[in-house]
Amino acid sequence: MRRRKSILILLLFLLFIVEGTILPWLIPTAWQTRIVPHLVYIAIIFFSVYENRHTGLVLGLCFGLLHDVVYYGALIGAYSFAMGLCCYLLGLLPRSRQTPLPLMMILVLIGSLLLDSTIFGTYSLFGLVHEPYTWALMNHIIPNVFVQFLFALIIYVPLRRQLEIITKRRSPEEKN
Repeated sequence: MRRRKSILILLLFLLFIVEGTILPWLIPTAWQTRIVPHLVYIAIIFFSVYENRHTGLVLGLCFGLLHDVVYYGALIGAYSFAMGLCCYLLGLLPRSRQTPLPLMMILVLIGSLLLDSTIFGTYSLFGLVHEPYTWALMNHIIPNVFVQFLFALIIYVPLRRQLEIITKRRSPEEKN
C-alpha cells in the first residue's frame, strides 16, 4: 500500500514537471498567456474525493507552495492557500467514496472555477491585477476550466482505480 501511495505521489511530481515543460509546447502561441492548466490540482482533487479530504489538503498545500516557488513568484502562498482550501472543500462534498463520473466532473468544474477565482481574488486583494473579474473569467478562467476538464476525463478511470485499490486495502480505523 505504501508503494502505491509513493507511486501516486511520484505521478503528482511528474504532472508538475509536465505542466511546466511539455504543456507550453502543446498550447498554441496565441493562447499561451491565457491557458495555464493545473494538472497537479486536478489529480489532487481526485485524492480529496477518493482518498481523504485531509490528504487533499496536505497535498494541495505542498504542491501549491511548489507552484508558488517555481512558477509564480509574485505572491508566495497564494497557490498554496488556494489549492489547499479548494481541495479540502471539494473533499467535503461527496458523501460516498463511490463517486460516479458525472459527479466527479462537476466537482472538477467547480474546483477549477473555485481555484482560479480564489487566486484572482487574492491577487486583486493585494493589487497585483487591475482587470475586472468578468475579463479574467472570459480570458483566463473559462479556457483553463475547459482544459482541466478534458484532462480530468482522460485520467478519470486509471486514477480512480488506483485510489480505490488503496482505499479498499486500508482498515476502517485508518480511514478516519
